[in-house]
Amino acid sequence: MPAQHGGFTYSAADEDKRRGVRRMKATATGLLLAVAAVYALATWARTAGAGGWAGYVAAAAEAGMVGALADWFAVTALFRRPMGLPIPHTAIIPTKKDQLGQSLGDFVGENFLSGDVVRVRLRAVGIGSRLAAWLAQPAHADRVTAELATALRGALRVLRDSDVQAVVGEAITRRADAAEVAPGIGAMLEKVVADGGHRKVVDLVCVRAHDWLVLHSDSVMAAVAGGAPGWTPRFVDRKVGERVYKELLRFATEMRDMPEHPARAAVDRFLADFAHDLQTDEDTRARVERLKAEVLGRGEVQDIIASAWSSVRAMIVAAAEDERSELRLRTRASILSLGARMTADERLRAKVDGWLEDAAVYVVTTYRDEITSLITDTVAGWDAEQTSRKIEAHIGRDLQFIRINGTVVGALAGLLIYSASGLLGA
Repeated sequence: MPAQHGGFTYSAADEDKRRGVRRMKATATGLLLAVAAVYALATWARTAGAGGWAGYVAAAAEAGMVGALADWFAVTALFRRPMGLPIPHTAIIPTKKDQLGQSLGDFVGENFLSGDVVRVRLRAVGIGSRLAAWLAQPAHADRVTAELATALRGALRVLRDSDVQAVVGEAITRRADAAEVAPGIGAMLEKVVADGGHRKVVDLVCVRAHDWLVLHSDSVMAAVAGGAPGWTPRFVDRKVGERVYKELLRFATEMRDMPEHPARAAVDRFLADFAHDLQTDEDTRARVERLKAEVLGRGEVQDIIASAWSSVRAMIVAAAEDERSELRLRTRASILSLGARMTADERLRAKVDGWLEDAAVYVVTTYRDEITSLITDTVAGWDAEQTSRKIEAHIGRDLQFIRINGTVVGALAGLLIYSASGLLGA
């Protein structure tokens, strides 16, 4: 289990890198001790009269020690105080951690999160062409369709029905209240009448009226007889009821069987006049508005409007889950079509690239401070000692090579200087 230190993870891989750093430290220190031993032996040999070569070796070893010690000091000063001494400008990373984080954030913001850099980079990538080729493949279209279906199902299941129903009901009611419906209904009715679309409804009403009269003859005659004056004889009331029933039945039969019946023409005129009044007559329009308000205000209507969401949601979820549903098939076809169009249409690809570039530039320029503050705040939250350990674990091997190189380069420089001094002295 990785250890957590000051906001970041100190993992087993970091510890393994630290072991590598310790091995390199031992190598660099061993080289320093070897050079020191060579210097001691060469100095002893020179004083013992071993010859001129001992001076060259001693000079090289001495400069190698100086280079090794100087680089040891520089490398150590990055992470801690050398030998624990309070030397100025040492332990740079622990003491300057917050400033380093701020500088890193500023560097990223200025050099990576600028609009021009993002736009040039995205333009070089050519996202539109790549996206077109990717979407044009059926397997990828299937994948996108499946992911969209999953996202849609998840979104619909997260939403609470009560909240959505309230929003839908309020939106529909507000929209209906704001719009006058009479002119629209009138225009639609006028077109229906002009096209003869109402005649099937009239046919149905005539058939049902005829059938009802046939089935309820006794009720009709009883109703007519019951409305007669009390002083008339009963047999007269029955005769009148029968006569009225027969006339009603004859009228209904003629209306059913005669498409050119005068009553049908009267219905046409009535509907045409009503359609005209709905569009032009202020009184009729006001009555329709009052009726609309009464209907919308009824609890049953509000319940129907609110419950419509449940039906729509269930329908959409079922369609999203069914791989052969019309919704998913049309979505897949649209994705393939988009990929083919983008592949063939350079202007469309350019538009897509432009949209993506504009979106990316907007995000970068708008939220650049938030992004860079994430870097600075994260670094500020790290523990100074653990930060130093983690950074050293990652770059310490290269720094130890600096010590080794300093030893070698110092020795060569010392040998060169000693040789030059000898030549000039000669």
